[in-house]
Amino acid sequence: MISEEEFLQYQAQTTPHPLALKVERAEGSYIYDSEGQAHLDFVAGVSACSLGHGHPRVLQAIKDQLDRYMHVMVYGEYIQEPAVAFAKLLAEYLPQPLETTYLVNSGTEAIEGAMKLARRYTGRTEIIAAHDAYHGNTMGSLSLMGFEERKSAFRPLIPDVSFIQFNLEQHLERITEKTAAVVLETIQGGAGFILPENDYLAKVRKRCDATGTLLILDEIQPGFGRTGKLFAFEHFNCIPDILVVGKGMAAGLPVGAFISSHKMMKTLQDRPKLGHITTFGGNAVIAASSLATLQEITQSDLISNTLEKEKYFRTKLVHPLIKEIRGKGLMLALIMETAEITNHVVLTAAQQQLILFWLLFEPRAVRISPPLTISMKEIEVGCDQILGILNDYQASSVN
Repeated sequence: MISEEEFLQYQAQTTPHPLALKVERAEGSYIYDSEGQAHLDFVAGVSACSLGHGHPRVLQAIKDQLDRYMHVMVYGEYIQEPAVAFAKLLAEYLPQPLETTYLVNSGTEAIEGAMKLARRYTGRTEIIAAHDAYHGNTMGSLSLMGFEERKSAFRPLIPDVSFIQFNLEQHLERITEKTAAVVLETIQGGAGFILPENDYLAKVRKRCDATGTLLILDEIQPGFGRTGKLFAFEHFNCIPDILVVGKGMAAGLPVGAFISSHKMMKTLQDRPKLGHITTFGGNAVIAASSLATLQEITQSDLISNTLEKEKYFRTKLVHPLIKEIRGKGLMLALIMETAEITNHVVLTAAQQQLILFWLLFEPRAVRISPPLTISMKEIEVGCDQILGILNDYQASSVN
């Protein structure tokens, strides 16, 4: 087994203090460490493992495709059945004009492609994003991040990007005939799972229509059933011009996509040719996993059950130290009184074999984004652990 020292020495780290769980295997709602202990997963790879770990339907689709072929050509040249079948099925579940899918390798690459498409199609340069937004960490996606502390070290970034406040209707006047696109998370993730309020997205849509601006909705995290709809925009009376997806799309494999009208997507084919190109986008194995995942989500009762599971979380997780529960479906954030309590809960839960996590920009938030397949019993067990941790913290504070 690889040691923690080797992990820290040879694999680049993202923080000074990684959790360093030694993973042996994963199945269903559990990750098993090198000592055979089962850790109940309330995070699902940060919303990526939508069907849990090792879902039989997904595994079978991957194995069947491995026996046929893996990578054969760069994106868009050969007709590969898994990719076309996935894009076709996805179009059946999406409203017009969202009919043509460009498959890429991650959510952040999909954001990059969407930004390029918007500028190419409109001939405009200005892009508007939201304060406290998170759309990825490449240079283009980072340019849309409305959190200066995270991006100041990497400037200069892409020019002609400005910001509005999410849910603040007065700022919509900043969208003008010079704006190529407005890029918003349907539900703000890193900011603390902030829902749009007072028909905000519908008002953004109306302003974009009035100014000839494209609306790009980032559904990398809330997409594919996590909020109780296949896509979160279905809750909010707003259809984007470009939809960006990723994370839970392939149930644990690296993937992303941006989706738009056939007319708009054709502008990436010429002047210049290869307007966007990716070697491994549309990879047959990952596309097969994406297809199996979409079939399982849409042919089962997982989406409808997601809202019932949300209700159960909200019923169970009542405690004086939990100030509110934000989010929708199985995209929930417990907002604690202080960041200190949040850190205590996440780290103590890890010691008790319950996997929780933080959010990027809201230090008081405890992330809860389990697999859609999690059972009510597993929810009960995890919630009881959280409540026990909070009770112990409260008792120790009193003493």
